Amino acid sequence: MECQRMCICCRETKDKRDLIRVVKNKEGEISVDFTGKKNGRGAYICTDSDCLKKLKKNKVLNKTFKCNVSDEVYDQILKEVSLGQN
Repeated sequence: MECQRMCICCRETKDKRDLIRVVKNKEGEISVDFTGKKNGRGAYICTDSDCLKKLKKNKVLNKTFKCNVSDEVYDQILKEVSLGQN
């Protein structure tokens, strides 16, 4: 059975490989982890367009990582996700 993780936007539990991992490392940098192996605190987002819209609109990463995440970081994540899905 595949490992299950919860999407931080819709709160649905899905297979880990069906989700996108976002990582905050020790330096406080936040990035998309397509390998699933980067060190740091991870959060998972499903590829559903509604979840991706909610991510920035509701500043979900701010709550998840307990820090202020700039709009540029959200934009970069959305850009990387859209490139990674193609």
